Amino acid sequence: MVKTEEEIAIIREGGKRLANILLAIKDAVKPGVTTRELDQLAEKLMREGGDEPAFLHYTPEGASIPYPGSLCVSVNDEIVHGIGGDRVLQEGDIIGIDTGIKHKGLFTDSAMTVAVGKIDDAAQKLIDVTKGALAAGIEVARSGKTVGDIGYAIEKYVKDHGFVIVEELGGHGVGYHQHEDPHVANYGERGQGVRLKPGMVLALEPIVNEGSRYIELLSDGYTFVTRDHKRSAHFEHTILITDGPAEILTKVG
Repeated sequence: MVKTEEEIAIIREGGKRLANILLAIKDAVKPGVTTRELDQLAEKLMREGGDEPAFLHYTPEGASIPYPGSLCVSVNDEIVHGIGGDRVLQEGDIIGIDTGIKHKGLFTDSAMTVAVGKIDDAAQKLIDVTKGALAAGIEVARSGKTVGDIGYAIEKYVKDHGFVIVEELGGHGVGYHQHEDPHVANYGERGQGVRLKPGMVLALEPIVNEGSRYIELLSDGYTFVTRDHKRSAHFEHTILITDGPAEILTKVG
């Protein structure tokens, strides 16, 4: 779905707001904080800015109940879509914080994985590689390329660094809705899939496991965890496709 210049301007503005919100949530991550407190902070910051939480009460395809939070908080072996609650963050945990806002009727989406206090070297490598995989995907995301080119670049980066991607989950179009076509898998073949055009807005989201790629869905209907209970990380940016390098719309500054 190609956006107009006016729509892109709104999404760009929303992306900057979302980036600052996510940074404030990151700063609040520390031992002793509960995942519910982070969720409450996210909603407070969004509403204070005059925007709506994109995730709150959203019911994705296949879900039986609306999502109950404004922030997805996924700790250690939780992959994505963890729900805020009484869980207290511990020194050495890693936590994925994923959220989106609706600004002037249009959506943006972003995520990062954050260390809770001091973490071990393996956890830091997992975070660094996942962040690097997002950069690798963004590097090839430009007009004339395909979603397969993005997926290939992400998967190659992850495999070259000794980790695995989660195949069942990935990125997507965003803007008019929280999730739009095309689906952007974190694996693929170069030259295959939907061809990118200027004005397309995509949320790229590498999701990387330190053990096996296999996942399970918990009974809450949202939280995915690794089957082997090893850790997982993810990063996400909303980007604008151009004739040159993609513009990162959810980047601070």
